[in-house]
Amino acid sequence: MSSRLTTIKAKAVSLAWTDHGRLLALSVAANLLTFFLTVLSSKCPLFDASPHILLPPPPHFSLRHTLASVVLRWDAFHFAHIAKDGYVYEHEWAFLPGVTSVWRGLVDLRSVFGWPPRAPGWEDILSNAFYSSALSVFSVHALYDLTMLQFRSRPIALLASLLSLLPSSPVTLRIVGYTETFFTLLSYHGMLCCAKKQYFRATCFFVLASTFRSNGILLSGFVLWGLVVDPFLDSRKIHVGRTLYAAALCALILAPFIGYQYYAYRLFCVEAISPASWCSAFPPSIYTYVQSKYWNVGFLRYWTPQQIPNFLLGAPPLILLFNYTLRYIRLALLPRLHAFISPQSPPGAKPSDTPTSPFLPPSIAPHVIHALILSLLLLFASHTQIVLRGAASMPLTYWAAAWLLVERPAWGRWWVGWSVIWGAVSCVLWGVFLPPA
Repeated sequence: MSSRLTTIKAKAVSLAWTDHGRLLALSVAANLLTFFLTVLSSKCPLFDASPHILLPPPPHFSLRHTLASVVLRWDAFHFAHIAKDGYVYEHEWAFLPGVTSVWRGLVDLRSVFGWPPRAPGWEDILSNAFYSSALSVFSVHALYDLTMLQFRSRPIALLASLLSLLPSSPVTLRIVGYTETFFTLLSYHGMLCCAKKQYFRATCFFVLASTFRSNGILLSGFVLWGLVVDPFLDSRKIHVGRTLYAAALCALILAPFIGYQYYAYRLFCVEAISPASWCSAFPPSIYTYVQSKYWNVGFLRYWTPQQIPNFLLGAPPLILLFNYTLRYIRLALLPRLHAFISPQSPPGAKPSDTPTSPFLPPSIAPHVIHALILSLLLLFASHTQIVLRGAASMPLTYWAAAWLLVERPAWGRWWVGWSVIWGAVSCVLWGVFLPPA
């Protein structure tokens, strides 16, 4: 019996390695295809000539200039300036230091290899941003392993991973080294550690993720669910030691964002001769102030007739996420909560009408809650089309797409078709410097 189990495990490991190899090759191919399409598009007349002003075309072909000019769109102007000169302008405080630290750090590595130190130029920083995007090929591996743990199904893991090769914003995820590249990779690994109950290791990944995007603070919910909520639903007991441990880990995840705010507070409110206007707000947050002043971010502020096209662009992933999360809550989470509060149910009792769908495992409940909260924030209190960039950091996006293909094949084929067409169109729009970004 033991030898048979060993053989089965060995075969499973072999299949996983085979899947990883195929996914790596396909991910590299997807990156190259995205790169060539974006570069070709960037050779067309630009809607905004700012990149040519900052990086004038050289007299002869330069690979470094080509890579840098492809990156130089939208937020890259802010990222590159911060990486080169630090936080100079007030609006730059809307961007956390994760990406700029990586871009600048890659430039500073030249001294490690004995290259003569020099002040970094725009091409140095922006071409290094392109190189850093190579990390995106490893996200698909983390997603595969996470899906295997959550669904216990190789076909579902392979299908979800293949669908992740068709993100709704392929350029920002795979080409230009934006926050999506790092945040997605770190989030996936942290979620994978949570699935393995390695909560301190997960916290380390989530802490790093929180230096790239402000919504990284929501990742603390995975630690809180695994250490406190899920055990409480099973045993109806609160473990004080485990709760304190969860609180400490969550505080670590929140620390980068809070520290970033505190540094700005010291700079603009304590040490400044004339304190900034936001210093008297509660809480005094430069991030909230800058997002509101320069990007008009706030509850229902984006709900204007002029933004209807952006709502339409963000509709496909939002509809998919809302459909899947609400279905899961209705069929899996609410029955579990009902069984928990029922006085006749013993601790750890499962609902009698357990869903038979393989896409409703109890273990993905924190992913559902996380995706629902983030989707609501994107819909009501943010630039809604940003979901095109942010959806990739939520594994639930691809689990929902896999569910469509398996249980709603007509809609699943529509999703794949939209992903392919929109992915190609978004590369062209990025190349010619047209929205959305």
